[in-house]
Amino acid sequence: MKKILALFLGIIMLLSFAACTPNGDDTTPSGGSTPGNTSDPGGGSETGNLSGTITVWTWDPAFNIFAMQEAAKIYKEINPDFEINIVEVPWDDIQTRIILAATGNQLDTLPDIFLVQDMAFQMNVMNYPEAFADLTNSGINFSEFGSAKVGFSAVDGRNYGVPFDAGTAVLALRTDILAQAGLTIADFTDITWDRFIELGQIVLEETGIPLYSDRYRETDLIMMMVQSAGASMWNADGSPNIVGNAVLEEVMSVFVRLIDTGVALMVNNWDEYIASIVNGTVAGTINGCWILGSIQTAEDQAGNWALTNIPRLNAPGATNFSNNGGSSWAIASSSPNQALAIDFLNHTFAGSVEFYDIILPSSGAIGTWIPAGDSVVYSEPQDFFAGQRIFYDIVSFTARVPSVDTGIHYYEARNAIGLALAAIVEGMDMQRALQEAEDTVRFAIQ
Repeated sequence: MKKILALFLGIIMLLSFAACTPNGDDTTPSGGSTPGNTSDPGGGSETGNLSGTITVWTWDPAFNIFAMQEAAKIYKEINPDFEINIVEVPWDDIQTRIILAATGNQLDTLPDIFLVQDMAFQMNVMNYPEAFADLTNSGINFSEFGSAKVGFSAVDGRNYGVPFDAGTAVLALRTDILAQAGLTIADFTDITWDRFIELGQIVLEETGIPLYSDRYRETDLIMMMVQSAGASMWNADGSPNIVGNAVLEEVMSVFVRLIDTGVALMVNNWDEYIASIVNGTVAGTINGCWILGSIQTAEDQAGNWALTNIPRLNAPGATNFSNNGGSSWAIASSSPNQALAIDFLNHTFAGSVEFYDIILPSSGAIGTWIPAGDSVVYSEPQDFFAGQRIFYDIVSFTARVPSVDTGIHYYEARNAIGLALAAIVEGMDMQRALQEAEDTVRFAIQ
């Protein structure tokens, strides 16, 4: 079993969007005191004389920040001279700050370590190579991560990121709410979106509660649906594949039906989205597995949650599996603490089964470091989910996620499709909206 789990982790593939982007504090980072370089990080069991404070930018208190806090505790036992300053910064703000730092010749405004969404990593390294430390010869063993995951943060055969989490998509539901409608989690397993809408209408009629919530103009679910059918926003020659994309057209139609039937509750922002899940406004959510960390903050709901795979489209080759999110840690080239930052990541995210044992049950952070698959925690029943072996299930889902071409201009396409979705929901003809989206993408990538 351990070997199977390790194999599944090794073939973890596609992460779509990360994870989440909750609001965070806007705090100016502070650097450490010990300069370093990437040539000899001390990646073994010794930390040498490395000392100082590293500053980290990341988002999501229940997931990424929690993981970084636990990593710091473990590393501090190895290196008592280590301190950490974790600053909550939404992903969108991190992206903006990378651009400003690189284009304004102010790289010293970046922290020592910052989290980057996988879908944006290559784009950032190619556009702003001066901002990222080359970790290829850092002593970190990148062969111990799934190769597809490593690829997201590699450019021209060089490594610029330390892989972190997978974003395997799950459908998580409140079993107590389903029971009021005479349903169970089994009714939602291996189903189509048509059936999902039918069941959602039953739940809404019997309980008055929508099945799930989503944010206006956000395209997480759109991207998950498209990927689940093995489709892409790009043609083989790199041109946008939006107009005439049959899978995308079906996805848009399904999304409109989800809203029109009341099965989906639309909210304004991330905070409202999380609140709707944990306060019982909706019966569940569809997202990357990292959302389990936020779900488990509702301690009074322990035992009343279960998860399964996501619905599938009617398109040829459609599956019940997809991905949303995933990210990797970058080290700033301007960091005066590169050696310390590398050693810290090497002893935790790239080197500690104990670390993954700690963060997995509490946050649902399924790492892509292959040795973590040897942990018995992956097979253990989880009390919050009524004894379901959720991590075993998630890893099995991961192995079945279709591989698709995300393209270097993933976010340009994603943003344009988000605007098209909003226009379609408001009544615009679908073909016109998709044509405008494709025109926007073509203009952007020129």
